[in-house]
Order: sequence, then C-alpha cells, then structure tokens
Amino acid sequence: MARTPHDDGAVRITTAATSRSADIATRQRRYLWSMSLRSACFVGAGLAALAGIGWLWPILIAGAIILPYIAVVLANAATTRTDVFELQQVIATDRQLGPAGPRD
Repeated sequence: MARTPHDDGAVRITTAATSRSADIATRQRRYLWSMSLRSACFVGAGLAALAGIGWLWPILIAGAIILPYIAVVLANAATTRTDVFELQQVIATDRQLGPAGPRD
C-alpha cells in the first residue's frame, strides 16, 4: 500500500475542525429541530382540517413529507471551515537572541 505524503504545515485555529462530539451534537440538534417542525406540520394539518381551512392542510402535509429528507441532509452535512487568505512566509534574517555571555 502506497503512503501518501502529508503536509507538515501548521494548522491555523480558524480552519481547525470542531471536535467529533461537538459536531455530532450540532447535527443532532439540527435533526431534532427539523423533526419537531415536521411534527408541528402534522398537528397543524389536523387542526386546519378540523377548522375547515381547506387550502392549508395539504401544504402542511406536503411539508411533513418533505422535511425528513431535508432533516437527513442537514444532519449529514459536515461543518467545514475554510480560509480566504494565505499566510505570508516570513523568513527571519535577524538573530533574536544575542550570543551567550559568561555566567556569574
């Protein structure tokens, strides 16, 4: 198996990925909100049908049918961070510390 070369460059904190547990928690929250909205669509469709609002309940049922697909796509969407600028390479030519002197 061939090894792929890896980049030994520094990773900036702005592009570092979030921890796995934080990423999963964010995805779970998104999914929970989507499924809560789906449940509200079902309840709203039932109430609209009982209230005699004939045009509203089909829209809410359609939303309840489409929302699981949207919820799964949003839950599986990974959060990525990208930079829009490149760091400039600075080569230090001046010495930062002076020569070591005698100890007292």
